[in-house]
Amino acid sequence: MHASESEERPSKGRPTVLIYTTDVVAERMAGPGIRAMRFAEALAPVAEVRLVAQHTAELRRDDFVIDTATGDDLLEHIRWADVVIVQYPIFSVMPEVLDTDTIWVVDLYDPFLLEQLQQGLYIESTDQVASARWTVDGVNEMLLNADFIICASEKQRDMWIGQLSSLGRLNPQTYRADPSLRNLIDVVPFGVDEAAPVKTRPGIRGVVDGISETDRVLLWGGGIYDWFDPLTLIRAVAQVSARHDDLRLFFLATQNANPLHGTMKMATDAIALADELGVLGRSVFFNETWVPHTERANYFLDADVGVSTHLDHLETAFSFRTRLLDYLWAGLPIINSAGDAFERDIVDRQLGAVVAPGDVGELAAAIEALLYDEAAAATARRNVEQFAPALYWSHATRNLVRFCTNAQRAADAGLAAQRRVDARSTAETQASQLASAELARQRAVDVAEAARAEAARLAATADELRARVGDLEASTSWRVTAPLRAVTRLVKR
Repeated sequence: MHASESEERPSKGRPTVLIYTTDVVAERMAGPGIRAMRFAEALAPVAEVRLVAQHTAELRRDDFVIDTATGDDLLEHIRWADVVIVQYPIFSVMPEVLDTDTIWVVDLYDPFLLEQLQQGLYIESTDQVASARWTVDGVNEMLLNADFIICASEKQRDMWIGQLSSLGRLNPQTYRADPSLRNLIDVVPFGVDEAAPVKTRPGIRGVVDGISETDRVLLWGGGIYDWFDPLTLIRAVAQVSARHDDLRLFFLATQNANPLHGTMKMATDAIALADELGVLGRSVFFNETWVPHTERANYFLDADVGVSTHLDHLETAFSFRTRLLDYLWAGLPIINSAGDAFERDIVDRQLGAVVAPGDVGELAAAIEALLYDEAAAATARRNVEQFAPALYWSHATRNLVRFCTNAQRAADAGLAAQRRVDARSTAETQASQLASAELARQRAVDVAEAARAEAARLAATADELRARVGDLEASTSWRVTAPLRAVTRLVKR
């Protein structure tokens, strides 16, 4: 379904909701695109919904519009909507959208500044400071202008509340409206698909060269990004495979579904390390292309255990590893590094194993236990199956659906509007001052140029007079009359 020719809002009572993502909405989708799609599915029964991607939208649905738009086309979609849900700093890129009467929901489930900083450790770039500054300013604009903010966990919420406080949005208006601040910022985690996974064909076993039907498969269920740690995992697999020659680690992808992101350095380093340790193509395998979203069950159901490893850094602390939701969906025991939002659930609910970041020995022991201890694996699988329904998308999106069906401006929206008026007034004053200064500067330049021109004219005149005098003194008449001039000077004395 495409957007209709008319951009008028429907006159019926259902709210109009636009979900805008810069990710691709296609067969091969990463987390942001999947999340946008699930939001649209959750809202479609109660609202008129448009899911708009920045560049790529190949999927089609009968219950809501899927489209692509930028610039003026995007602005038309925004004017149509009562509520707009955004995942990126749109206010910095298109400040004119704030002139609409739209209610804004800002989705900050992905701490992309922390990802950007972590990735900056592995790349050579001269503009990292400027890039980080732009991101900080962009996120601040999102927080300043949002009517409702959503994030993936309580820990993320604490982080964003701290930033809201520094921006002045913890104020008498917002606190009086709701002392818990839940009506300004609440948790909407990534969810688990409710439809059970169905295997339509083999994805790994007996298909990937070097992996047989009877091998034990450890699955890395997503791309390899610079904020992950596949290197410790590869070293651990190399250790365990020396004792178990049927162990196979399969990386589902080496790059992001969005081709604009390309392959990151950590993926290149992972392949190089596997080759160096002699396990590439023997115990460690890399799938180079992103798997279509609707076919991922064929890969997850071909695995015995799901794994995700990272190092101890800020991105880990505030991340929400969406691939772990697919492990739960597929009923896989989970091995995960400590420090992220899922650590407590994995430990308390015995969903698998949590290991110290960067600890090869502890990770090797966890792999061996969950792949080769049938009782431990069975317990973890049973606990995963019992826990997964609590994270279904229908539960995960409840706070979002509740807001969108009764959307209203933030309690301090008037302050935000006045701040924009003041900012524009300040900008206009500064522009006027700059224009006046430029006019004065240009006048000074003109005066200086005129003075230089006059000085040059006088100098030329002086040169001309000196030349004439020289010509006169060199003439015959000047020499002939020299005695007369001498007598005249004597008489004058």
